[in-house]
Amino acid sequence: MAGEEIVLFDVWTSPYAMRVKIALEEKGIEYVCQPQNLLNKGSLLLEMNPVYKLVPVLIHNGKPISESLVILEYIDEFWAKSFPLLPIDPYQRSQARFWADFIDKKIYAVAKQLWRVKGEEQEKIIKEFIENLKILEREITDDKFFGGDTFGYVDVALIPFTSWFYTLETFGNFSIEANCPIIIAWAKRCKERHSVSSSLPDPDKVYNFALDFKKALGLD
Repeated sequence: MAGEEIVLFDVWTSPYAMRVKIALEEKGIEYVCQPQNLLNKGSLLLEMNPVYKLVPVLIHNGKPISESLVILEYIDEFWAKSFPLLPIDPYQRSQARFWADFIDKKIYAVAKQLWRVKGEEQEKIIKEFIENLKILEREITDDKFFGGDTFGYVDVALIPFTSWFYTLETFGNFSIEANCPIIIAWAKRCKERHSVSSSLPDPDKVYNFALDFKKALGLD
């Protein structure tokens, strides 16, 4: 729409921010990125997201929307005529929301711990992480996407995290592809889409960022 102002507060390594970028790209919506430094948060970020003080924050005509899955639904509802992310059927919508919530609680939250610990604790986390990915594999439809033939909400929720797979594998000394080949094949299909390939960073750069971040946190 003419005259719209759409700004995204992001951090380039954040899978949550990548979700929003992919959704906007799929909808064909032009936007401006304002990169943030979470180690030195700016006053505007704190003003726009005073509760969590995190990215992503989508600012649409001066109104802030926070939390990536909330933002995805906002984008899908506001620009409803182009490339729907969520299914029309109420039951299928509920299932998409369920799996996106599962991804946040059982994939992202678990993996965040993996590269911060070592030894037996790390081995337990890797086991849990792989088990959860295997659960997700069962939801990928016949060499296509989550829940059907069409790239959608659950795919957008998970695919950004694959940019961190190399980092997790390197820190944990394990192979995701050896354990979850269906997930890796699905990721390759997703990355054939311009919205995905243009929104995900180079895994090597993510790994170098993680190394520096670990040092900054005193975890090296």
